[in-house]
Amino acid sequence: MGFTTVLLTTFTTVFLAELGDKTQLATLLLSAQSGQPWVVFLGAALALISSSLVGVLVGRWLAEILPPERLQKMAGVLMVGLGLWLGLQATQSLLIASQ
Repeated sequence: MGFTTVLLTTFTTVFLAELGDKTQLATLLLSAQSGQPWVVFLGAALALISSSLVGVLVGRWLAEILPPERLQKMAGVLMVGLGLWLGLQATQSLLIASQ
């Protein structure tokens, strides 16, 4: 794939994946609480760049030792596991808050 294709595919995928997720909600809350939206934007942008770098480096390393199909399955299991864990934490928070 060419540079432009990879760039646009990555941008679209990450942008859509981040919409409405916990990162966006956290930055929304931090911006509202701090009253300093540009500082929150800068911190969130640096955090996203840093976490993306970790993902790229680990992904490159894993691609060298695992076949792509296995990597996709592992990523799927990890995403489902994280979703279940976050759902459990949210349920516990709601139960504690309602008491």
